[in-house]
Amino acid sequence: MKPSEPHEWTEAEWRQRVGLVRAGRPLRPSAWPGGAKCAVALSFDSDHETSELKDGGNSIGRLSWGEYGSRVGVPRILDILRRNSIPSTFFVPAVTALLHPDEQRAVVAEGHEVGLHGWIHEFNTALPPEIERELLFRSSDALERATGVRPVGLRTPSWDVSSATIAAEKELGLLYDSSLMADEDCYEILLDGIPSGLVEIPVEWIRDDAPYFFMNRHSNLRPYTAPADVFDIFRREFELAHAAGGLFQLTMHPHVISYRSRIWILEELISTARSKGDVWFATHADVARWVLDNAEAPPAAVVAAGAPSS
Repeated sequence: MKPSEPHEWTEAEWRQRVGLVRAGRPLRPSAWPGGAKCAVALSFDSDHETSELKDGGNSIGRLSWGEYGSRVGVPRILDILRRNSIPSTFFVPAVTALLHPDEQRAVVAEGHEVGLHGWIHEFNTALPPEIERELLFRSSDALERATGVRPVGLRTPSWDVSSATIAAEKELGLLYDSSLMADEDCYEILLDGIPSGLVEIPVEWIRDDAPYFFMNRHSNLRPYTAPADVFDIFRREFELAHAAGGLFQLTMHPHVISYRSRIWILEELISTARSKGDVWFATHADVARWVLDNAEAPPAAVVAAGAPSS
């Protein structure tokens, strides 16, 4: 029988879809560590060669673009973070970790976090739930073997969250997810209306370098935003996060942001944040732990709004 079209769904059907994964209680802390007004969580998705491998591709040129991310991008980023004494989070597909184990050990040795980012940058919504779960658990084991540290957070590849993703994360015992977009500050994820215990550190395409800079000559995908304009967008996002006393989270890719004409964006953002004098730079895991322990008690009406009414 052909599945019904969306306009044919019953109210129960569309409510079930909307209500499966929702934003629960806000996890905005009353204060950040050391009296800081704003938290800055920088992250780097080390997709490397999996950007091509995930689609079954065998383009040597695009594989070399991924290799640039490891050969040039990550060392360049680590140098900037080291000079500024800033911890950050690297989300790493398991295949990337297997291709570049020394890179992951270097990242951890310098005080950064390595988080989950799928097996080969697969799309979760294209997989049966049992395969998605198996890949998540296998990826966690692979990252632990590569780094000596069990990962505590997941950023799904392409931020693609299936109906089974959150339950699998909970089963794995993760602390946080960083793939959803229901807020700008952290919140607890509701699964079928029930608090999951997972912290969401929200992402957004506005705060991601890829939509501005990605390039594929075999498609209509072309860079369309000048680096100065991208910096201005990121800066404005940071300035308002700081003014509100909230979280500024940023997603970057070593094979995208690290070119000579772009890497200054990262350095200038760090300089801008540092100039405030009251910013806490932290890994995503440290942000998740802090907000769990220090979240303000929200009004009951705010919590109730986390799930759709029935």
